[in-house]
Amino acid sequence: MKDGIKLPEDCNDMREVREGVDATDRELMALLDRRFGYMRAAARIKTDRGVVRDEARKTEVIDNARHDASARELPAEKIAEIWELLVETSIAYELVEWDRIRS
Repeated sequence: MKDGIKLPEDCNDMREVREGVDATDRELMALLDRRFGYMRAAARIKTDRGVVRDEARKTEVIDNARHDASARELPAEKIAEIWELLVETSIAYELVEWDRIRS
């Protein structure tokens, strides 16, 4: 891993584990920032507020996360729950952005 942070399999004590967790959390936040940037782009591109919520796409995104988690031998159903919240939060954010852009 970068910045002297050890990969999980190379950690020998809890300090190293915690450093890795904190670094990973910072990376996750950067990825969330990018993901929400896509929500801003979607709000800008979509001309009809009514198409912001797309249940078929929501299901697809959550199913993709569930399958990817399962393939990685992670707790797939719990990760699907996290993705449900992520997608709902993203939709709410996009609606706020859609309104902001057009006000």
